[in-house]
Amino acid sequence: MAHAPAAPHSPGHEWTARHLAALLMANFALALGPWLVRLADTGPVAAGFWRLGLALPVLLLLSSREPIEQRSVRGAALALVLGGGVFFALDLASWHVGIETTKLGNASLFGNGGSVILMAWGLIAARRSPRMLELTAIASALGGAALLMGGSLEISRANLIGDLFCALAGFFYAFYILMLNSARAKLGQFSVLAVSVCASAPVMLGIAALRGETIMPQDWTPLIALAFSSQLVGQGLLIYSLRHFPPLMIGLALLTQPAVSSTMGWLAFGETLTPLDVLGMVLLAAALVMARLGDRG
Repeated sequence: MAHAPAAPHSPGHEWTARHLAALLMANFALALGPWLVRLADTGPVAAGFWRLGLALPVLLLLSSREPIEQRSVRGAALALVLGGGVFFALDLASWHVGIETTKLGNASLFGNGGSVILMAWGLIAARRSPRMLELTAIASALGGAALLMGGSLEISRANLIGDLFCALAGFFYAFYILMLNSARAKLGQFSVLAVSVCASAPVMLGIAALRGETIMPQDWTPLIALAFSSQLVGQGLLIYSLRHFPPLMIGLALLTQPAVSSTMGWLAFGETLTPLDVLGMVLLAAALVMARLGDRG
């Protein structure tokens, strides 16, 4: 925890083991989302609305404690954060619909497909050819995710629609991260989240209403847990991490969610980890290490 910060990959990107821990914790909390959406007795998009709505008062309170210069969201920054909020609503709506119609493993894999876009954008933004270590890290991360999910991924007519919705969610999520990454450079994490949620929640409610979903729950427990784990802890730590990492590293870290999903299945449901599952986790861990080394280069 006392490691000196690495040389910045690009201006403003300095990170330590503490920042990496926050990024990985964010992805662990976010990996709980599909399970909690399934437990909710509302419609899937309505569950996303409550995830945002229940978290908003806490986000507003936390943002009020940030320095005034970090709370001043206006001009171009305001447009970026509000636009990011709309993309996040589209991401959540697509993903939650997909969760209801495909396997949780599929949802985790396809929902994080946007991480590939983030990796590519990170190299394009740097205006240089990828280093061998970065190419190896990307290949290792993708290979690890593919191995972990290969045993449960079943592309068929029954789950094809759900898979497509989750893949679409990954596309929207990449734009959400990129837009908030720009705004996060000078603004506080909770101010960014609070403003973006103000744009996301009405969009989610409108989509749920248009779909004719049940909006009011009888059991609030899964929704409260979803708001806490995914929005406050998961998104809070993710937005905190954005200013410390280049898009390449964010993209690689997002691919750890399938590993978390596999581990949850083993611990909660007795799903045995095969040697290929273990190899996939090792590849994902190696990808993060290689990205760390490449960041110094």
